[in-house]
Amino acid sequence: QVQLVESGGGLVQAGGSLRLSCVVSGHIFRIDAMGWYRQAPGKQRELVATITKGGSTRYADSVKGRFTISRDNAKTTWYLQMNSLKPEDTAVYYCNAELPYVPPYWGQGTQVTVSS
Repeated sequence: QVQLVESGGGLVQAGGSLRLSCVVSGHIFRIDAMGWYRQAPGKQRELVATITKGGSTRYADSVKGRFTISRDNAKTTWYLQMNSLKPEDTAVYYCNAELPYVPPYWGQGTQVTVSS
């Protein structure tokens, strides 16, 4: 059974920083892409950033230049460094792993709250 566990959320003032982590465990042959998504109250879940197994990254326009996705060499942990946080970044953040031939796996979510 594949499991994803996020950590690192919390309450921060506008302009501050947080670093989210996601650890994957279980029987994994290959991860094709890892990502971070977020869902604010009353809104749909949206992509924040992704990184492919080849290292290509993609970001939502709203976080470009402020957030950075990265992973460890073993590719079992990935991170989201969030700088210059804004109140509109407040959401539950979910990590996501895309494995071949199965639906994506999701973490349980971690709350990020940015106060003005």
